[in-house]
Amino acid sequence: MLVLKVGGNEIDDPQFLDGCARAVAAMPDTPVIVHGGGKEIADLQIKFGLTPRFVEGLRVTDEMSLAIAEMVLSGRVNKRIVAALLRAGADAIGLSGVDRGVVRVEKMQHPAGDLGRVGKIVSVRGDIVQEFISQRVVPVISPISLGDDGAYNVNADSVACAMARALNADAVVFVTNVAGVMCDDRVIPSLTAQAAEALIKSQVIRGGMIPKVRAALEAVAGGAQAARITHLEGLTQGGGTVFVA
Repeated sequence: MLVLKVGGNEIDDPQFLDGCARAVAAMPDTPVIVHGGGKEIADLQIKFGLTPRFVEGLRVTDEMSLAIAEMVLSGRVNKRIVAALLRAGADAIGLSGVDRGVVRVEKMQHPAGDLGRVGKIVSVRGDIVQEFISQRVVPVISPISLGDDGAYNVNADSVACAMARALNADAVVFVTNVAGVMCDDRVIPSLTAQAAEALIKSQVIRGGMIPKVRAALEAVAGGAQAARITHLEGLTQGGGTVFVA
């Protein structure tokens, strides 16, 4: 079983979303989808007169920014993915980490300062998600999660990793618009953390691929059996770059 992490930039592309939905519908085993929605959140923040701020990749989330993140992630983006899956012939349900307390968090304490309502994952109710999988219903999970005093914004990569551990998934797959980590126009089939860091230092891995690789490395370091970066074709055919401990 796979946990698929799909980012906001990819979801913004209707062709990508429909292709991803078709790929999921054709899978013999029901996966879990965890999604982001970053660009749409930032656009709404700006419309409401807020300035998006990040600390080491984490969105600083005040009360208004949390309300916007909830609207985008648990509302617009989540339902857009569910609708695409249903059109493709898969059965699907949209959830957030708040629903049935699927993902519980505490306030994240960060050495760089107060992030507001950003959560650190405490527990995942994998049994709830497994119920849907056993019925061949694809759970589509927004990373908005539940703390003792209400909802928190949580990094979607972190939710995907925690979900993979809770479900003992075979891998976390970061579904992107590239075939994998490239070197000399060829996909590197597998990487250790040490090899990946060396390629980042030598700028073989550069630009937008760096955060994808960092997320895959964090997934493996956090206890996932494996992590993979690939595109839609690789998702269906088992291609891409696999990261192992």
